[in-house]
Amino acid sequence: MLKLVGHHYIAGRRSFAGSTTQQSVDASSGEPLPYHFHQATAEEVAAAAQAAAAAYPQFRALAASRRAEFLEAIADEIDSLGDDFVSIVCRETALPAARIQGERGRTSGQMRLFAKVLRRGDFYGTRIDRALPERLPLPRTDLRQYQIGVGPVAVFGASNFPLAFSTAGGDTAAALAAGCPVVFKAHSGHMATAECVADAIIRAAEKTAMPAGVFNMLFGNGAGADLVKHPAIQAVGFTGSLKGGRALCDMAAARPQPIPVFAEMSSINPVVLLPAALKQRGAQIATELTASVVLGCGQFCTNPGLVIGIRSAEFSEFVRDFAACMHEQPAQSMLNAGTLQSYSHCLQRLHAHPGLQHLGGHPQVGNQAQPQLFKADARLLREGDALLQEEVFGPTSIVIEVADRAELVAALHGLHGQLTATLIAEPSDLEQYTELLPLLEQKAGRLLLNGYPTGVEVCDAMVHGGPYPATSDARGTSVGSLAIERFLRPVCYQNCPDAQLPLALQNANPLGIARLVDGESTREPVTG
Repeated sequence: MLKLVGHHYIAGRRSFAGSTTQQSVDASSGEPLPYHFHQATAEEVAAAAQAAAAAYPQFRALAASRRAEFLEAIADEIDSLGDDFVSIVCRETALPAARIQGERGRTSGQMRLFAKVLRRGDFYGTRIDRALPERLPLPRTDLRQYQIGVGPVAVFGASNFPLAFSTAGGDTAAALAAGCPVVFKAHSGHMATAECVADAIIRAAEKTAMPAGVFNMLFGNGAGADLVKHPAIQAVGFTGSLKGGRALCDMAAARPQPIPVFAEMSSINPVVLLPAALKQRGAQIATELTASVVLGCGQFCTNPGLVIGIRSAEFSEFVRDFAACMHEQPAQSMLNAGTLQSYSHCLQRLHAHPGLQHLGGHPQVGNQAQPQLFKADARLLREGDALLQEEVFGPTSIVIEVADRAELVAALHGLHGQLTATLIAEPSDLEQYTELLPLLEQKAGRLLLNGYPTGVEVCDAMVHGGPYPATSDARGTSVGSLAIERFLRPVCYQNCPDAQLPLALQNANPLGIARLVDGESTREPVTG
């Protein structure tokens, strides 16, 4: 059995000032696990934020290669977490061991990706416009820009990815890569998991001689509001519900010094089925789409919650096949009792809606989630029905049949912002429906063709974001190397002596990075 102490990490040390504790729970059985976690006091929240602020000047001043070493050390520590660790994550989340092992690899891989970004140096965004003293009618002074970390970042653990979107997840990796110390608020659904990963981060920090407050962790549902409101915190990373994310956004905006919140919140991830594709492979699409809907008990932010097709015999046959496939799917355990309760409540609302018809799925009974399929009238989407736009966090999808091409376009115009939008199409479909991709580009952060949205690759090109309410800021991503941009800000040096410039801006280019010099990309040194 793992030895866990249930205390916070503040400036590299354990803290447990409060007397209130919360016990970890087995997600499958509901039985309490033998681990108790102290809930953070307001004083501990403040101490953690102040520890991060104290670490910031030293941490951001480190060479990017030193931060890369830290991230790689975290990755090594995470990879070394053994079978006992995998077992406790499975017990806290009801996720299978294979999923946890894969997610562990993704988590360490994210750290290594950002280490590569740091060594590559493009995150500096260096731009140099040399002086033009002879320019008429006015001379230009020397101007040089690069990016620095914004300061301490508060990161909130997500329920559905206990590793990849939690303690050492993408937000933490991006913030640390940017030179921003982190205060992490652990999710109450997997506190033992969080402590194990926090231990790994602290070991890595000690091995690479990082400042003590570079990573801090707090337990306690009440800690979040105090953390976001603390003046030392300069940005927030969050993955969760629309209600929770919006509350954090409002708190951050109401501060004397407003700060950005990068919240991933709600998406129904529409899948558009075009006629030629259905005619050629409708039964196959029904099988594949079912697998995507029920994957991980539907507990993915990219779960395909809305399926749209044009009225035809082929679409009707597809709907019958899809309903039959969904009806055959077994029940699954969800992440925790709260998630199951929320899922059941969503199903009750769908069943009660006069514009929806239940197509498949067994009655929701017991402590497992039953996959469900519904059909909605297309006018609900055109008219902006709120329920149809709400994410159902679980293995459920809604089918909409539109009359023709015009109604399809109108229905898509009615969509809110999404993380993903998918077209299932043959080449002839794409030639005929040329307006769909530009339309969906305005609605989603990632467009898929003949694939399914569950499954997010961690790489340079990935965008895991999108217009509101998918995220609070469509200009960023929470997956992929571009995620670092959320925690950076530009600084311009004007007419500064070369010796006083940051290395990224000095004439000799001692870092050897690509830079934009007088409008041209180069790695060559420049003359002042």
